[in-house]
Amino acid sequence: MSAPLYQLKAEFFKTLGHPVRIRVLELLSRREHAVSELLSEIGVEAAHLSQQLAVLRRAGLVVPRREGSSVSYSLTNPQVAELLRVARTILSGVLTGQAELLADLQSTEPETPPGRRGPASR
Repeated sequence: MSAPLYQLKAEFFKTLGHPVRIRVLELLSRREHAVSELLSEIGVEAAHLSQQLAVLRRAGLVVPRREGSSVSYSLTNPQVAELLRVARTILSGVLTGQAELLADLQSTEPETPPGRRGPASR
């Protein structure tokens, strides 16, 4: 019996659950990159990048292309770039809402009554 769709989706999102993998996908959303370019852009050790690229390859999100001794990567599907754009839009909305809530909280914060010290001055 095959896994339910929600379980497959959860596994897919787990694959996206690492900052280096997200950064790689963001860079590849713009264009194909050589591994050397990814290393300089992301600033991690080669072994760590290699490990994260392997996870993305196994998930079918990126594909390597070898040219001589150089290896370049690209997205297997342009919809990955669209998914990252949608995530950015969602996060932007969430953070905007949080910033508005913070502003509201700060504007309605009661002042410390005269003669009483606030928690920071105790």
